[in-house]
Amino acid sequence: MADENNFDLPDLGNDAQQVPAAAPAPKADQMLEDDAKNAADLAPVFDVPVNISAVLGKAHIDVNSLLKLTSGSVVELDRKIGEAIDIYVNNRLVARGEVVVVDDRLGVTMTEIIKDGDAA
Repeated sequence: MADENNFDLPDLGNDAQQVPAAAPAPKADQMLEDDAKNAADLAPVFDVPVNISAVLGKAHIDVNSLLKLTSGSVVELDRKIGEAIDIYVNNRLVARGEVVVVDDRLGVTMTEIIKDGDAA
């Protein structure tokens, strides 16, 4: 009677390509340790100040029109109501989001992270 764990495989000869064994999946404890190490590696930059801008829209006007603006003047922007706003960090587009109200203040909720090359 043949052993259930032994299989007879055909001899593939020297022409067969050897497939390397897959690396074992990391354990949850190891993944948590790696995340903690990565966060600790970033500690030196935690106090670096950055400039964040949330751009509701843009308008191009000439200086003559700019000088005519008074309190209550309306400047038409290139965005529509409900359209996503652009979020810049140090003048680099990094996300898009929505305007929200938080305790009588305006805020921004990020809805999309922009990866390199995704900005249009």
